[in-house]
Amino acid sequence: MFEIDRFIDDCKAAVAADDSHKATREVVERAMSDPAAVLKGLGEPTKSEIQKIYNSPELTIINVVWAPYMTIMPHNHEMWAVIGMYTGREDNVFWRRLPNEDGGKLEAAGAKALSVKDVSPLGKDIIHSVTNPLPRLTGAIHVYGGDFFSIARSEWDAETLLEAPYNVEKNMKLFEDFGRFTAP
Repeated sequence: MFEIDRFIDDCKAAVAADDSHKATREVVERAMSDPAAVLKGLGEPTKSEIQKIYNSPELTIINVVWAPYMTIMPHNHEMWAVIGMYTGREDNVFWRRLPNEDGGKLEAAGAKALSVKDVSPLGKDIIHSVTNPLPRLTGAIHVYGGDFFSIARSEWDAETLLEAPYNVEKNMKLFEDFGRFTAP
């Protein structure tokens, strides 16, 4: 059975024991081995949202529910992350900065599809964009090695691929705006 309080405690202990993503990844893998239990513990997703589960200077845990066909622009985290899928799919495109380009311009460098039970770490220097390619809601637990909501980081314009400061409020509103797309 997936218990949110136990998951938080296990993640906090993992970060205290190892400040890299490795121990936390093991915690997320254990949880994602039974996605039905995670779904029951968190509740069936009903709308696009970012649900804060836990937030401190050392650790952030969020439940990310993507609307059907939702895409978020390239961005970085400036900290490691571990993504665990409990329903649906996330398609990640990985980006790299173009050398000798003004404005921090990017180019695509790879991709990875994450499906139910998949767990994927992201290093602190990763730049990625995310798409839910499905016609239904997708849910994932995202665990970050720091305060996801307060660290200065970057996002890139979806059309020009030029760098700008990450705007937390704008991105939270994106999930709210997509929240009008509810589960059938």
